[in-house]
Amino acid sequence: MVSQSVVIKNPTGLHLRPAGILCKEAMQFKSLITFNYQDGTANAKSVLSVLGACVKSGDEITLICEGDDEQEALKTLVEAVENGLGE
Repeated sequence: MVSQSVVIKNPTGLHLRPAGILCKEAMQFKSLITFNYQDGTANAKSVLSVLGACVKSGDEITLICEGDDEQEALKTLVEAVENGLGE
């Protein structure tokens, strides 16, 4: 298992479009990919789970990847978040 904290840079947080991009990136990997935010855990492969976390701009999440391709998955998702998830 690998994990890393990252700050959401999008001005509007994880609303539908960036949540969809995060899920699309996560679904490329076999690993279980979740993130912790405040007191909860969200499945990064589920748009509804990501939206339900209500992550806002400037909030910090901790991405957690567990599986065969966990290192590559974590690197890809951290880069996607740091690049603004398409915004």
